[in-house]
Amino acid sequence: MDSVRGRVAGPVGAAPVVTQVDVSVVVPVRDRRSYLDRCLTSLLVQRVALEIVAVDDGSADGGGDLLDLYAAHHPGVVKVLRLDRPMGAGRARNLGLANARGRYVFFCDADDHLGPEALERMTAMADRNGSDIVLGRVVGPGRVMFEADIDRAPLGDSPVYNSLSCCKLFRRAMLTAHDITFAEDLRVGEDMVFTSHAYCHAGVISVVAGHDCHHLGAGVTQEDVGRDPVRRLRMIRRPMELVAGHVPPGPLRDHLMRRHFRHDALAHLGAPFLAAGDVARKEIAAEIAALCERWLTDGVRERLSAPERRKLAALDDIDQLVRLARVEASAVTRRLTEIAWAGDLLTLRGEAALDGGPDLDFTVSVLLRPRGPAAHGERSFPVWSGGGRFAGVIDLRDLPSGVWNVHVAITCEGVTRLGRLRPERTDAAPGPRLLGERAAVPYFTRVQGNLSIDLGGHVAAVPCAVKITEAGWGRGNRLLLGGRVTVGDAVPGAGTVRRLVWRERRSGRERGRTVTDLPGGGFAVSQGWEDFAGGVWDAYLELDLGGPPVRCRIDAGVPVQPRAWWRWAVRRTVRPYSTSGRGRLSVRVRNVPVRRAVRRLLRW
Repeated sequence: MDSVRGRVAGPVGAAPVVTQVDVSVVVPVRDRRSYLDRCLTSLLVQRVALEIVAVDDGSADGGGDLLDLYAAHHPGVVKVLRLDRPMGAGRARNLGLANARGRYVFFCDADDHLGPEALERMTAMADRNGSDIVLGRVVGPGRVMFEADIDRAPLGDSPVYNSLSCCKLFRRAMLTAHDITFAEDLRVGEDMVFTSHAYCHAGVISVVAGHDCHHLGAGVTQEDVGRDPVRRLRMIRRPMELVAGHVPPGPLRDHLMRRHFRHDALAHLGAPFLAAGDVARKEIAAEIAALCERWLTDGVRERLSAPERRKLAALDDIDQLVRLARVEASAVTRRLTEIAWAGDLLTLRGEAALDGGPDLDFTVSVLLRPRGPAAHGERSFPVWSGGGRFAGVIDLRDLPSGVWNVHVAITCEGVTRLGRLRPERTDAAPGPRLLGERAAVPYFTRVQGNLSIDLGGHVAAVPCAVKITEAGWGRGNRLLLGGRVTVGDAVPGAGTVRRLVWRERRSGRERGRTVTDLPGGGFAVSQGWEDFAGGVWDAYLELDLGGPPVRCRIDAGVPVQPRAWWRWAVRRTVRPYSTSGRGRLSVRVRNVPVRRAVRRLLRW
């Protein structure tokens, strides 16, 4: 039996061991010396009462000597334990957990590091909510799972169970009460077993998403078993057995099992399946079929996507699974060659194909997806296709207001692959079109040049023109304006014009005035100046084009003479003018008290 030696490294008579520990950080170390400095330094600067329990899992690169050096300089904080030979991260973490004294335990790999204040924020979250598990924001490729902190994340109605790494904050009393430890016979996946077990017993799960807590390092692959899909699938049984043993049948268990089928089982029917030989492919399919026989309920099946259910239905057809994997691995090649208006319909022509081989038969459609958290779903439009080309018509008139991203959708073997449509030249977008009372603006995104359609002017600029055709002064020193509006080449319908807005150039203050809507895109307004402060006021016409208010600067068009009058002891001067360059309508207002006016006259 392998011996295990534990000690607190440090000189005799060093500072006493900390008696009140909030967090014990367990760090398994095996041949990661080049990363160890950054890891331990990031832990030592955490502003909590902590101890670092570092377990040397038979390092041969001098990592153990570096641990001794840190322990000597930080007695009572850094504790070093040793295994005589490499025994795996599961054994190392269990040894560290058995020697931990903190109220909470955090597991940190030797090539990872923590952000400043990470443990402070996670501990505060746990103390505030009585949390048994706290997930911190992980910094790494594709790792953003939550956008905001969550005090109490429901296990069955949130994506927390998708994160089965053990690099989290755990309440040690919960781990001890339920005998939650790492599987020492596994060299890969031992953290999944541990974390699945902990989730099953956690009363409160919290998330710290607003702060970078855990920075991923190089990644430690301890054994080649992690690359063997068959052995990986056999490992997956362990967390699934734990879930089945601790969570009664029902929606919660189905939600948890869905994660294992989607991310752990069916994922092996993609690229790993194509890379495997004929015998291994049969073994992979058999292992997944065995998992389905034990734990695939109707509730789990309903939570899977249509392509995932199609893979399950093909488990006894290896050739079909190969075709599905080829489709999944194929890239969508596409190009938009033409976009134009045909009346109120938008016509598209382009090229689209799958690069997985000429023997893949597919159909093409155009798919519009709403951008952002929209209540309305995606819309599909059939197109003609053949020889790698397609042509179709999009009717936008019944689509809800919003921004729609345009995709080409290629369906093969019941699996649909998507690709954003983009042209060779991004100056080929047609102009806006008024569809009833809404503006439809096709445009290409700034960075990638992908085609999107803005219905209502949410993000794309709506080209509109407003020109004053009549102007003059009326009774009561009111400025009378009449004009005409066009959107693109069209005249908007009744009710499009909302109001006239004056915006003071320096302060940004605004004044609004109701406008009379006239036929043929005309409008009229009578503007008084009683509550206008001195300054330069720029004129805008606000339009309702089916989305947020669209503001258009007004062309002055007709010159208007300035007017001045006395109101009480203030002389007010209002001078409409045309701005230099573009000739936009602005008004300069001056309010001069009588005393100042008299002083000016006397100086003159």
